[in-house]
Amino acid sequence: MSSLSRELVFLILQFLEEEKFRESVHKLEQESGFYFNMKYFEEKAHAGEWDEVERYLSGFTKVDDNRYSMKIFFEIRKQKYLEALDRHDRAKAVEILVKDLKVFSTFNEELYKEITQLLTLDNFRENEQLSKYGDTKSARSIMLIELKKLIEANPLFREKLVFPTLKASRLRTLINQSLNWQHQLCKNPRPNPDIKTLFTDHTCALPSGTRAPTPVTVPLAAVAKASTYPPLGTHPFPPTATAANANALAGWMANAAGSTSVQSPVVGASSLSVPPHQASGLKRPRTPPHALSMDYQNADSDQLMRRLRPHTHPVEEVTYPAPLAQTSWSLDDLPKMVACTLNQGSSVTSMDFHPAHQTLLLVGSANGEIMLWEIGLQERLITKPFKIWDMTTCTAQFQAAIVKDSSISITRVTWSSEGNVAGVAFTKHLVHLYSYQAPNDLRQLIEIDAHGGGVNDLAFSHPNKQTCIVTCGDDKLIKVWDLNGRKLYNFEGHEAPVYSICPHHKENIQFIFSTALDGKIKAWLYDNMGSRVDYDAPGQWCTTMLYSADGSRLFSCGTSKEGESHLVEWNESEGAIKRTYMGFRKKSAGVVQFDTTQNHFLAAGEDNQIKFWDVDNVNMLTSTDAEGGLPNLPRLRFNKEGNLLAVTTADNGFKILANASGLRSLRAAGPRTFEAMKGPIESSPIKGSGASMIGNITPAINRVDRLDGSSPARTPASLNGVETSSRSIDKPRILEDVGDKTSKPWELTEILDPLQCRVATLPESTDLSSKVARLLYTNSGVGLLALGSNAVQKLWKWSRSEQNPSGKATASVVPQHWQPNSGLLMTNDAADNNPEEAVPCIALSKNDSYVMSACGGKVSLFNMMTFKVMTTFMPPPPASTFLAFHPQDNNIIAIGMEDSTIHIYNVRVDEVKTKLKGHQKRITGLAFSNNLNILVSSGADAQLCIWNTDTWEKRKSIPIQLPAGKAQSGDTRVQFHADQIRLLVFHETQLAIYDASKYERLRQWVPQDVLSAPVSYAAYSSNSQLIYATFCDGNIGVFDADSLRLRCRIAASAYLSPTVPNSSQPVYPLVVASHPHEPNQLAVGLNDGTVKVIEPSEAEGKWGMAAPVDNGVPNGRTAASSVTSTTAAELIQR
Repeated sequence: MSSLSRELVFLILQFLEEEKFRESVHKLEQESGFYFNMKYFEEKAHAGEWDEVERYLSGFTKVDDNRYSMKIFFEIRKQKYLEALDRHDRAKAVEILVKDLKVFSTFNEELYKEITQLLTLDNFRENEQLSKYGDTKSARSIMLIELKKLIEANPLFREKLVFPTLKASRLRTLINQSLNWQHQLCKNPRPNPDIKTLFTDHTCALPSGTRAPTPVTVPLAAVAKASTYPPLGTHPFPPTATAANANALAGWMANAAGSTSVQSPVVGASSLSVPPHQASGLKRPRTPPHALSMDYQNADSDQLMRRLRPHTHPVEEVTYPAPLAQTSWSLDDLPKMVACTLNQGSSVTSMDFHPAHQTLLLVGSANGEIMLWEIGLQERLITKPFKIWDMTTCTAQFQAAIVKDSSISITRVTWSSEGNVAGVAFTKHLVHLYSYQAPNDLRQLIEIDAHGGGVNDLAFSHPNKQTCIVTCGDDKLIKVWDLNGRKLYNFEGHEAPVYSICPHHKENIQFIFSTALDGKIKAWLYDNMGSRVDYDAPGQWCTTMLYSADGSRLFSCGTSKEGESHLVEWNESEGAIKRTYMGFRKKSAGVVQFDTTQNHFLAAGEDNQIKFWDVDNVNMLTSTDAEGGLPNLPRLRFNKEGNLLAVTTADNGFKILANASGLRSLRAAGPRTFEAMKGPIESSPIKGSGASMIGNITPAINRVDRLDGSSPARTPASLNGVETSSRSIDKPRILEDVGDKTSKPWELTEILDPLQCRVATLPESTDLSSKVARLLYTNSGVGLLALGSNAVQKLWKWSRSEQNPSGKATASVVPQHWQPNSGLLMTNDAADNNPEEAVPCIALSKNDSYVMSACGGKVSLFNMMTFKVMTTFMPPPPASTFLAFHPQDNNIIAIGMEDSTIHIYNVRVDEVKTKLKGHQKRITGLAFSNNLNILVSSGADAQLCIWNTDTWEKRKSIPIQLPAGKAQSGDTRVQFHADQIRLLVFHETQLAIYDASKYERLRQWVPQDVLSAPVSYAAYSSNSQLIYATFCDGNIGVFDADSLRLRCRIAASAYLSPTVPNSSQPVYPLVVASHPHEPNQLAVGLNDGTVKVIEPSEAEGKWGMAAPVDNGVPNGRTAASSVTSTTAAELIQR
């Protein structure tokens, strides 16, 4: 069910409760499963109405859904059974035993037998465990305390225990608002209309007795003013009478009935459409006299906003109690540092950053020329002077105008959302479209003689999932074109030249805002039925409208003819100005330009400055003159990430402003070879129809590994015929730290000092008596779990704070050693004989709800919130040595055993489904592949076995290649790449990559040079592009996952305290774990019990750079890494 329908259920529940339809309320709660009424549940349980208790529960869970649910039903049925025994109603007790409790016998047969034996006792209190059972009332109260805890812990009840906060009688309020909207469209609105039905739309009768045409349901903002409507029924909800705001805007977009091609998202499965014969009524809606606006929020619009925002928490993610904090922002997030100044050669009139490659900037000039700049290189990649592509296809009006005056300027340049098409609008008639492929292939696509006079704005839109361009011009028209140059729509209705356009969408409603030089704002659906709104913009002259990046907030900025500037945010649901931002000087001799970024900041150019606002504060945040040289009204443009800002200068150029993140991206983009960016480029010129041309356009912006600023590569001498010496660079700041541009050999990045990286030592982790044997991040990325050799597990959890707004694990903030209020420790059942010989193993459920672990004794299942042991199983011998959850079923676990077998165990039924035999020594690693439907196991016998997860038959057995003379022993571990095909295999003697689909080894690396000690552990980074490997001498190696080439060494001196290396016992990592979302974050567990989180320095942001390849060998050096490709058959032969 959709979230709108879900909210409608809550509104109906509120209505039924207010109307005292009590049985209907609880029936709807149970049938919808949206809200569990704990009070009602307790009432029925206290009353002993067990059938109703179970019927109500059945709307939310079943007995076998999970262990919480099973326990809930068991407690209820046990109480019912005990009450029957207490009444000496043996027949009823037997019936409950057979019908209700029998189901639990399969899970715990001993318990069922014990319950059955209670029938033989005259008083069940003779049973020792039930000796404290009091009377029925107290027993029910005690049971309910336990049930409440189980329900609150049960993930199936998450977000179902709290009723949303609603204003009283919310459903009636919405109905009254709907009647007001209908009344606004009446031809002859009566002051006191008589409402007799809700089953049809309301109309007021005409004086002659005839009826007005059936009105179209449009929202309040579709007309300039609203009329109040009498309250409905016995619950009056008169809207607040406030002064009507003639600037009300976009409420129609969330509710307006669409055309037959564009439907409105409404509550329920159906949607209304506008009959064609009623379209004329929409074009100029009549304004009733003496109208008032309403003080309410539009529910559909608000809900649309919420649904458009990304979910920040997965449904099953467990969160730990922690103080919540709002995301913090600082002035450092604003790009204010001047990175470079570039000369365009002509006055810059428009700029737009590429949507995918954040340092590519398309610039249009007053002389009609466009240039494509790579800001990181400070290079012009492409220059395209203006020319008419085909005069014969242009109108006679344009031909006459260009002959009379050949000068032409660019009004707008913009990229399509995919970045594969660029659009250019000119001051005379024309629009040019280019197809683009990286790095410098910009080809003519189509030329359109779009408007009579100037084309004032251009934008891309996607009606019906088709990429189109929208243009507006001096001819007072708005036109929509496909990429073949065919006109799809022609919107007519403005009475002055159209100044700007803003296409947007809310779910499946596509629409266009337009503004004209007479200050009018209109909105259009893609249906040729006329504009939906007609309002005056603040200042009533030139206005531009923009949405925030997430599409949830609408802003406009404009200047009046008198020079007064207005920057405002609109309340779309009410169609009114929500806030007006302060900080402009009183008079401007032109039109102020603005932009928005990061869903949080606004920027506008005025008074030779760039002024910034926080979107939630009307007062100006700060301003900068960008070290001078800006025009009075500079144009500006953010890149998509908001870390770069392009601003025009007074001397025919532009400056790039950056924050710290932007400077890093510029450094990374600077010294690289453009060959790495090139996508497939057609060698022949584009021919044929526009359709065929579009078929060849691909967004080929291929991201390449970023090179470290300290190791530059040679910059190309020329690109696309533009000599590098011809560029004009006033302040080459970005490459200052690069040094000279002579080619240098690649050097391994070595992190030797704590200042070169960020390290967090987790509190209460050091324990010399216990080594960190296993280490895991929680799947949500907010916690870190360590299993020590002493069989105790510790959990650290990061919380949201001003220093850590995401609440995710980070080396910049020390986390909390987390324990429940009970003070319980997660302590495993340990080996009885020699705990030092135990092999600790651990596995975490996908939703972080529980963790399974063993340390020589039985396997224990712990609740991650309470640390309580939920169950234990698989007592030794043999002991468990490795655990892995089945990726598709948390109830299925693969358990590697000390006796070399693998048990496929079903937790729910407490049963070993099958035993896999193929290894000669204990199991040391297990990894599932969903794509290949296989389980790969590794053992201390240096063997890999591949098992079919459908039949559990062995497909293949592969020995790993060990150095000559090395015995077939030692722990071998495995981990799948994100593609679920490539497999990382590591042993103390090597790292290796296998193709699991072909059973062959692709590459192998053996310890050497600076990393000559045995490998202690290894793991893929979250994106599988890096491999972190730890060594027995304290070194950590960061490898490229594809090539197994070392790119960075983190020395022990960088993360261990200075006193540790000199101690009698060398300290080194036994295990490494990678953050599930941050590819450059790792955690290591040491043999002294310490856990550390390590990240690159904020200035670098990554671990070194990839080694360049010359003839297959890194930078001409010998391939000591033993990169090989070997088939499984060859390995077996060896």
